[in-house]
Formats: sequence, C-alpha cells, structure tokens
Amino acid sequence: MPIWNQFLLRMYYYGSAPARARQNFELRACGRAPVIVFFYHRIADDRANAWTASNAMFARQISWLKRYFQLVSLGEAQRRVQSGTNRRPCVAITFDDGYADNCDHALPLLIAERIPCTYFVSSRHILTGTPFPHDLAKGRPLAPNNPEQIQKLAQAGIEIGSHTRTHANLGRIKDPDLLRDEIVGSRDELQKLTGTPIRYFAFPYGQHANLSPAAFALAREAGYEAVCSAYGGFNFPGDDPFHVQRIHGDSNMIQMKNWATLDPRKLHSVKRYEYQPKSLEAVTDPEEAFA
Repeated sequence: MPIWNQFLLRMYYYGSAPARARQNFELRACGRAPVIVFFYHRIADDRANAWTASNAMFARQISWLKRYFQLVSLGEAQRRVQSGTNRRPCVAITFDDGYADNCDHALPLLIAERIPCTYFVSSRHILTGTPFPHDLAKGRPLAPNNPEQIQKLAQAGIEIGSHTRTHANLGRIKDPDLLRDEIVGSRDELQKLTGTPIRYFAFPYGQHANLSPAAFALAREAGYEAVCSAYGGFNFPGDDPFHVQRIHGDSNMIQMKNWATLDPRKLHSVKRYEYQPKSLEAVTDPEEAFA
C-alpha cells in the first residue's frame, strides 16, 4: 500500500474510532460482539508474492490482537456464532495453501504462545512438492510444506484443514466427480497423512465466483463441520455457523486494525454468499447446483 494511502487510512481509522468504539460497546452489551476470522498465506521476509507478510509484521499483528481480543480456535468461533450470543469480540487465525516458509517463524510463534490456528492446505501440493499454480503463473515458484512438516504441525496442536487437492477454483467445476475428488479426496489424503480428523474446509481463492451451492452441499455431506470463504466479511452470533466468512490478515498494520475494529465500509458493503440448496438431493435442475 502506498505511503499516502496508509496516511489517509490512518486518518480515517483514528477519526472514526469514537464511533466504532461506541458501536462495539453496544454490540457487546446485547451479546452480538463480532466473531472475526483472519486468514494469512505466507509469512516470510521477502515479497515473493503479493500475499506475503513479513515475520515482524505478523508478530506485531498477533501481539496487538492478543491485547484487544480473545484469540480462539475456529471451532470456538463457530460455536459462538451458533450459540447466538457473544459478549467479547474474538478472533480466529487461519492460513491457506501451505507454504514451507510458515514453519520458520510464524507457526512456531503461534505454537509457543498457545494461540489456536487452523492451517488449510492443498493435499496434492503437500504430497508431491509441486508449487502452487498461482505462483507458477507469476514465475515465482515457492516451496509448499512437506508431509513431515504437516504431521509435526498436527502433533503440535495446529488444526489441519482441507483446501482441495489441487488448489482448484471450485466455482468453475461442473463435473460432480471432479468436485468430489477435490473436496472429499483432499480430506481423505490429509486424514491419512496426519492421523487426525479433517473437520474444516476452505475454498481456494474464496470469492463469490469461486464458490458454488454444489460445493457447499458436498462439503456438508462429506462431514465437514464448517467451510470458509475468503471474500471478507464479519460473523455475528446467529449467522449461519456452517459458512465462516474470513478477512485477509493484511501485510499492513493499519489495514488489519481497521478490519478488526469493524470498519463500517466493510461491515455494510460485503454481502454474505447464499448457497441454497443445502443438499444435493434438493437440486432438481442439474445446472442449479453450480449456479
């Protein structure tokens, strides 16, 4: 983010602080405190891709979040949404893809601080060492985690989640068998690798166009406890607990603070994805499942 843009955002953040503090107080008082889920990709001290944050920035963000929020597991975040009541803002930390660099500093930090984390990985890339397609497209192949790293993370208490087998754009997949291979196949491979249940699924890319009702229905029927999108958006008590909306843990501190304290612009502009029908059996028109 350009320096001038950071300056303007900082002015906006502090200028709107009284109003958003009042809003947060009122939400806590009525049991509607937000349940925020941040997602990161790669934490390293280079900028090999646009979704990398530095180790120092990540540590700074985690320290700030620990000071002002309860840091909870994805399961606890989901429970608070489902319960219909939450009186203290909480944050869950997640990662997508599975970059080897995350094992250098970021994940050891979370483990040492006993901060819950759900780590979504694309199983084929983990098992074969093949770089992610979005990095190959930019000519900057980066190493994914290897199987031993994922096993050690699971043993250390990091929850491993599924991010498809091949980091596929599920919004484009019309073949039910291929969809099942990506969603259920990745779960089976990761359960075999880690020896632990794979309870959560995160859509690659995670924007509205990358989702489909058929994928939601298949994930539910496969036994996942929740699925995660990535288009931004807050979760509130009483929302749909199966679909967890997430916000990118930006590489910029002021942006992350802005999101965490309920930026009114994001609060009112992000539309929750509707994924009805809820089961494959409810689909009468084959094309409807992929709408």
